[in-house]
Amino acid sequence: MDYKELLKKLSESHGVSGHERGIYELLKKEFEQISDEVLEDNFGNLIFKKKGSKGKYKVMLAAHLDEIGLMVKDIDEKGLIKFTPVGGVDQRTLPSQEVIVHGKKELLGVIGSKPPHLLSSEDMEKAIKIDDMYVDVGLPKEEVEKLVSIGDIITVKREFKELLNENVSGKALDDRAGIVVMAVCLEELKKVYHYHDVYAVVTLQEEVGVRGATTSSYNIEPDIAIAIDVTHAKARGVSRDIEIGKGPAIGKGPNIHPAVYKGLVDIAKKYNINYQIEPLPGHSGTDAWAIQVSKKGVPTGLVSIPLKYMHTSVETANMKDIIESGRLLAHYIANLPEELEGHLCY
Repeated sequence: MDYKELLKKLSESHGVSGHERGIYELLKKEFEQISDEVLEDNFGNLIFKKKGSKGKYKVMLAAHLDEIGLMVKDIDEKGLIKFTPVGGVDQRTLPSQEVIVHGKKELLGVIGSKPPHLLSSEDMEKAIKIDDMYVDVGLPKEEVEKLVSIGDIITVKREFKELLNENVSGKALDDRAGIVVMAVCLEELKKVYHYHDVYAVVTLQEEVGVRGATTSSYNIEPDIAIAIDVTHAKARGVSRDIEIGKGPAIGKGPNIHPAVYKGLVDIAKKYNINYQIEPLPGHSGTDAWAIQVSKKGVPTGLVSIPLKYMHTSVETANMKDIIESGRLLAHYIANLPEELEGHLCY
């Protein structure tokens, strides 16, 4: 499988929280080749099952499909579309973006605001508020209203780009890169013997409350789970020890089961996989938060891909980190003992 091409397809696809279904066929086509069963639960989470040799225990992987975006809230007398955010949109990055309005048909538009020439010196020093922005699709109000309804979704139009040194940039790498990690893991597991059934779950609506992880973990009842997400990497103005290109970040803290954390670190050392430690003193802000407390509780881990410029349309990650994350998970699963009860003792 060409993992960079898969990430490109996923990044350039559109699936704001609650509107992810348009990406299902792409996912099914790619994952059918590397899984034994393709399932869908009542919430809409896609589950790719890889059977183990014993099938007594269940290992769940979770990476979310949804992206942040915008929603139509009004159309003014000039046909300009007012909008509100879905998820944690950074409003500073919105002016001048090319967007797609997903109405009765897709409409290309641009996000406009008052030109800088007409702003006061005081306003020039402030970020433009969402209420002062609009989408211009180039049509009068009557035409816009025929094609666009209140509540329609708007996404940024952005091409996936390859940068130097295996770095890549695009929108929605949070967390479509995590889905590619699951693809790497499942493909690696085809080459090795493993005892336990693996449920690779493409979760929905993480950006608005980890909802897909909540429902899928309740349904699957995994014995071990590992969430896959992104984490902030060191960048200009961002004081972090995590860096892109230096391997996956393994979470450590109250959201993480100590035995799962230790197992991931031991496997990284055993197979010479570069890794970084991410201290998480509280809420991890990921699907791991919901999975850990599902039903009677689930021993949960977190593997994160270092990412620059999170929640913008130019999120930047490194393909080596993505592939190494998948290898780490595959080796971890393949090295789990046949009986897990003693293995998971604190």
